[in-house]
Amino acid sequence: MDKRISLQDAVSKVKDGMVVMVGGFLGAGSPTAILDALAESGVKDLTLICNDTAYPDVAHGKLITNKQVKKLIVSHIGTNPNTSEQMNSGELKIEFAPQGTLAERIRAAGAGLGGVLTTTGMGTVVAEGKETVTVDGKTYLLEKPLKADVALIGATVADENGNLVYVGTTQNFNPLMATAADLVIAEAEKVVKVGEIAPEAVHTPAMFVDYIYSK
Repeated sequence: MDKRISLQDAVSKVKDGMVVMVGGFLGAGSPTAILDALAESGVKDLTLICNDTAYPDVAHGKLITNKQVKKLIVSHIGTNPNTSEQMNSGELKIEFAPQGTLAERIRAAGAGLGGVLTTTGMGTVVAEGKETVTVDGKTYLLEKPLKADVALIGATVADENGNLVYVGTTQNFNPLMATAADLVIAEAEKVVKVGEIAPEAVHTPAMFVDYIYSK
């Protein structure tokens, strides 16, 4: 099955109010063409799950600049001043998660787990309002899974069925997010015929990927 779709079709899958995961790190390894088009689409009230908010004019940072996002679940925002401005003004709700915890919460959703236990964030604002669990006399925060309606991920190579290979920065959050959303759209730098990717080289199997876009 050839899962390739147009850029317009990819963007049309994202609707107002959806929870959207975006892979990459500061825009590196992100599906930038899809994000650029999404920034022009007028879609609004999104909840973004991402490591960061890139830069004001880069990748999903454009969605922040355009005020298309109502909530963020994120590790850090220091590289995009528009994010902190909207947070301080009350326009944007932000839930901060330590980077490793963020990754583990996404992994937990993909693996069907009820959450992960960690001591990271204990005694800080990260722990406010969260349940704790005691195991062998040690107390942990219960960090619940993060799942999305749509995951927008970047890959280096895809085949027509949706098997993905990640190289370099495309490994940042993309493999995890591919398992943790109801709908997964991959933007690939290159698409090859089925059989051209060695089975042992596949990082994300086609069963996780619904659609592929490539320039």
